[in-house]
Order: sequence, then C-alpha cells, then structure tokens
Amino acid sequence: MPEASRQPDEPDEPELLEEPEQAELPPQSELPPQSELPPQSEQLEQPEESAPPGGRGSADEVGLQRLREALFRPSRAQLIVGVLLAALGFAAITQVRTNNTDNTYAGYREQDLVDVLSALAGTSQRAQNEINQLQVSRRQLEQSQQAQSAAVAAAQKQAQELSILAGSVPVTGPGIRLTVTEGPRPVDVDSVLDTIEELRSAGAEAMEVNDQVRLVAQSAVQSAPGGLRIDGTLVTSPYVFDVIGDPNTLSGALNLVDGPVAQFKDAGATVDLEERDSVDITAVRQPATQQYAQPQ
Repeated sequence: MPEASRQPDEPDEPELLEEPEQAELPPQSELPPQSELPPQSEQLEQPEESAPPGGRGSADEVGLQRLREALFRPSRAQLIVGVLLAALGFAAITQVRTNNTDNTYAGYREQDLVDVLSALAGTSQRAQNEINQLQVSRRQLEQSQQAQSAAVAAAQKQAQELSILAGSVPVTGPGIRLTVTEGPRPVDVDSVLDTIEELRSAGAEAMEVNDQVRLVAQSAVQSAPGGLRIDGTLVTSPYVFDVIGDPNTLSGALNLVDGPVAQFKDAGATVDLEERDSVDITAVRQPATQQYAQPQ
C-alpha cells in the first residue's frame, strides 16, 4: 500500500509562559500624594536606637555605650591614629634619653680614660685632705670656744667673789645676828676687833654693823664719844653684827672660852646671839682708788 504522503510537519505552537502574578496596586486615588512621602534618605536611614524619652539619664547611657564601643571595637581610623601616637611618644622618649646622655668621654681612648680617672682620684684625695684639715680646725675652734667659755665663767665667778669680799654688792644667805648692848661701861674697841677676827677665821663671807657699815679687810674701828667710829661712820649701842656664813661654825667661834661673848659679858654688856637661815646684808662699800698698786 502506497505510503501516504506525509505532510510536512507543522511547526509546533510555542508554549506560552505563564506570567507571574503582579501584585495588585491600589488605585491611584488611594496612593498618598508625593509631597507626603518622606525623603528617600530618611526612608533608608533607620536609627540604631531610639532614645527613650527619659531625660539626661538616657542620653548618658547612650554616650557610655558609644564610648565602650569605641574602646573595645575601635575603627580602622582610630587604630591608625593610636599607632601613630605610640610611635610619636616612643620617638620623643628616645630623643630625651639621647639628649640626657653624657657623651663627653664617648670619643676618648682607653689611655685617655685612665688618665682622666687618675686625675679625678687625685682631686678627690686632695678634697678629702682639705675636709680633714677643716674638721681639725673646727674641733680646735670648738675646744678653744669651750675653753674661752670656761674661762669667762671662771672670771665671772671670781669677780662675784671679789665683789662680795670687797663689799661692793648686797648679799644674802644663812648666818648669825650678834647684838651687843652696852652696860655701865662702854664697849671696848679690842673686844670688837677680836669679834671681827674670830668671825673671819670661822669663815664669815660678809659682815655689817647696824645696817650702816660694811666690814671688809680694810675696815678700821675706833672709839668715839657716844659709841664707835667704824670706817668714819659713828655707830652707837646696841651694836648689831649681821654675819653670813655657816651658823654653827660662827656661833662656836664666838662662844669660845675667853672669846668675844665672854669679853663683852665681863665688861657688863648684854649679848644676844641668834642663828638664822637667812641674813640680808644691804650696806655696800664704794671701792677705793688705788694710788700705788698697779696690776702686772
């Protein structure tokens, strides 16, 4: 059977692709006007955190949060700045240390350094010798000053003692008071002189009569009408002798057998001897100008 003539193949009909469904747009009337849409930059920018309305405390917390992020998660620019600052600080420290380094002997040879050390050792030894000499001089001056101070103190003490012996200053101290009241007969001058000598021998340091006359080594006693004339001053009975010294020793010297107290009583006078813890002697004697004797 004759093959049936085949008709040329008809081209296949292209398959229609299914178009995706488009979202239905709202009607034009429902879209907001263009003026009411926010700018594109504001649409893209979204705040990281919205600061809650709370005042200053919320702002401080946000600032602290940003500071912590900058410290623990620095940006690349911050890292670069930190490295540059560290390098700058290291360079500054190195420069300061270099400037502080003494390079005086940097270029010296070994022999030159030895010579310098020898010179320094000699200078140090000379300085030490001078210090030792100065210390010796200081000790000598201190000893001399101490000796001078001791000499001045001794001179002052001696001057005070001489002033007391010369009767030129008032004095006070323990002692006795001897009161002699005349009887029918006047007091004998020899008995008064014996009394003064016995008191001096017993260690009397100062004596006065009737608060008027200071008795010293040059004192003179003479009889006079109505009493006694001592160093040109007339004193009358009762004769009161104030004496500074050891009370027991002075009393014992006056009470000796045939001593001053016995002599006054034999002449009919009344004698009163009193030991005292404090005796004041106020009478003073003006120093006499020496006409012939001169210190060597």
